[in-house]
Amino acid sequence: MSALPNKARVVIIGGGVIGCSVAYHLTKLGWEDVVLLERKQLTSGTTWHAAGLIAQLRATANMTKLAKYSQELYGGLEEETGVATGFKRVGSITVALTEERREEIYRQAAMARAFGVEVEEISNERVQEMYPHLNLEGVVGAVYLPLDGQGDPANIALALAKGARQRGGLIKEGVKVTGMAKDGSRVTGVDWTDEDGNSGHIEADMVVNCGGMWGHEVGRMAGVNVPLQACEHFYIVTEAIEGLTQLPVLRVPDEHAYYKEDAGKFLLGAFEPESKPWAVDGIPDDFEFDQLQEDFDHFEPILEKAIERMPLLAEAGIHTFFNGPESFTPDDAYHLGLAPEMDNFWVAAGFNSIGIQSAGGAGMALAAWMDTGEKPFDLGDVDISRMQPFQGNKRYLEARSKETLGLLYADHFPFRQKATARGVRRTPFHQHLLDQGAVMGEIAGWERANWFANEGQKPEYEYSWKRQNFFDNVAAEHNAVRNNVGMYDMTSFGKLRVEGRDAMAFMNYIGGGDYDVPVGKIVYTQFLNSKAGI
Repeated sequence: MSALPNKARVVIIGGGVIGCSVAYHLTKLGWEDVVLLERKQLTSGTTWHAAGLIAQLRATANMTKLAKYSQELYGGLEEETGVATGFKRVGSITVALTEERREEIYRQAAMARAFGVEVEEISNERVQEMYPHLNLEGVVGAVYLPLDGQGDPANIALALAKGARQRGGLIKEGVKVTGMAKDGSRVTGVDWTDEDGNSGHIEADMVVNCGGMWGHEVGRMAGVNVPLQACEHFYIVTEAIEGLTQLPVLRVPDEHAYYKEDAGKFLLGAFEPESKPWAVDGIPDDFEFDQLQEDFDHFEPILEKAIERMPLLAEAGIHTFFNGPESFTPDDAYHLGLAPEMDNFWVAAGFNSIGIQSAGGAGMALAAWMDTGEKPFDLGDVDISRMQPFQGNKRYLEARSKETLGLLYADHFPFRQKATARGVRRTPFHQHLLDQGAVMGEIAGWERANWFANEGQKPEYEYSWKRQNFFDNVAAEHNAVRNNVGMYDMTSFGKLRVEGRDAMAFMNYIGGGDYDVPVGKIVYTQFLNSKAGI
């Protein structure tokens, strides 16, 4: 192995698709002395066994922008690098089996149009034309995105790695980061050991944690909290099916299943309602391209429904029953950005089974942020600074991750509350509020009164896409505060104390509002960056 440098502008830890994307985009911006260290081989953690679904539509405009960028990038990588990525736009279909799900996917379609994503609501007849093998019993709606795609996850990562190397990036396999040196709030370098027993240290201006399911462990080396937990993720691949040709990706979220045709075989995967956390006490040191133990009993309910939905599966032999780990975060959003604990430690990890479709855009956005020191656009959905210290607790992560995997295919109702790992932080008024009929929600671990049930009304959410059961309760509360007086429990809010002669001038400089008001008044405004962004 050629010698590693003693100094680098940036050291990227982790050689999955995310780390390779960050290296690719930093070198594309002209960065030199970019070093990526991978403990085993590139893609050997979770990238190699990903399903390779590459969708465009996400929950917000900026997340959709990143997903669309990934597609555009992957479409040209093969020509740029010579590495075949297997990327093809096969389209995708999502079908609804309930009225609530139909409302959700139709709303998603409307949002997709607003974001510039090509989409169609299609009839059952059209679904049958495109998917002749599908049993349409119970299907009440469907949406088709013709430009969604699929690809070879490992080769996409290798193409990104080659692109980084072509522009001078150094990528080393078989090199494990074992520790970090720090000076105050900065990481000054990383310690490493290779597979031959050699060891050394690289001084670094910046470090990027792209450790995937090792991201939590890598973060701890720097004193940085990266809450994520590996969970078992199951899929089967059938034997070759005669006459099976290219099909759109199919999602049946009401049955927790997705289907992908690949080389004349079907891949059936699942995001079951209750998942199985894995390696809560640490990932085995020798883990590399490994599969986890089969658990057919866990997957069987998914398969039974799938055989009814896709009858040809009953006759197809199972070529592969696969169980591999994927990392999940407490809120199902990945971690991106500058760690709040350190001034030069960056994070791109915890991609909740959407790493392939997210990697291109996430790598681009993080590289731009690192290059300029400011977010290229609003990344609040995924900014690592949203996480709280307690969320790195193992018991909390184990409990929450049992739910978050399944939430990917759950009904995404407005105001839906997480059910697991609750009650972590309670205000002094918690019981008093419950006695008044409070229905609690959670934010940053705090139990907060979201609304108050009336006498005789059940104090719980009844989720819907239409007007929910708390509408009149909240209206009454608004009227009471507007026309009379109200009290707010502010315990869960972050608080900064600014004092001194120039306090008001300072606040007027960073805030969008005017703080020159009489004592006792409240100014509701935002803090702004140098571009007047929030």
